[in-house]
Amino acid sequence: MLSSYSVQGQSDSSRNDSIEEKRPNYVRLRAIFAGQSALYLGSIYGLSRSWYKNPLTNFRVKDDTYEWLQMDKMGHVYTSYQIARHTAALYRTTGISKKQMLVYGAISGIIFQTPIEILDGFSPEYGFSPGDMVANVTGSMIYLSQIALWDEVRIQPKFSFHYTPLAQVRPELLGRNHAERWLKDYNGQTYWFSGSPGTFMKNSRWPQWLCFSVGYGIDNMVSAEKNKSIAMGYMPVRQYYLSLDVDLTKIKTRNKFVKTLGFLFNSLKIPAPALQFSKTGVEFRPLYF
Repeated sequence: MLSSYSVQGQSDSSRNDSIEEKRPNYVRLRAIFAGQSALYLGSIYGLSRSWYKNPLTNFRVKDDTYEWLQMDKMGHVYTSYQIARHTAALYRTTGISKKQMLVYGAISGIIFQTPIEILDGFSPEYGFSPGDMVANVTGSMIYLSQIALWDEVRIQPKFSFHYTPLAQVRPELLGRNHAERWLKDYNGQTYWFSGSPGTFMKNSRWPQWLCFSVGYGIDNMVSAEKNKSIAMGYMPVRQYYLSLDVDLTKIKTRNKFVKTLGFLFNSLKIPAPALQFSKTGVEFRPLYF
């Protein structure tokens, strides 16, 4: 009886230890919640003080889906996706369940963008954009659906940028300095979707880190509206790209620091040769970013 009791006691103790190991790190979880809240409130305050030049007025809705040839909507999709991806990875370190991690990440991608849309609704220059909200939800869902379906991200939304001379034409709209231009000059932005055939085919010899990348960009937009750009003497065009890319998260390494760098920089498309397609024809870019 004594021997049986001892074994049973040891088993219960091991089970309790296992339960303790699986419990989430609530201290870290609360710290992340607090940090997110502070960043969230600080962002709202900073935007309300610096981005909006005129005093906020009555709330109004504006359909702006025709502006910038939808490049700004691509930016909303990309930003929401990246917020969801980074937030989910942060919550993963707390030991919460996969379902909770996905939900918190997806919600964060939407919540962090929503205050901007609300402030736009009260701004006389902008107005609340239903199109922006749809793009915000889409970005988070791109992350959530891939993890739910494949338990990994196989199609990576990415970003690249190059400076264009068009910003000098209308610096008040496209940016007065380098920092403003990469945010405001949509002519220099390209949004990509990168994926490796090796992640979709079992027992494939194709390296999972080597990706094909499809991109979208615009040119000659010196106004938010196409007709106004044409009236100023510019012919706006949509541009599509096909290029190679590297999924830095698929490069095998045991170094945690290198893994972290790979995760962070995987939001950017690497410079590489690209084919550019537009209504003016096909052009080869030896090195495009």
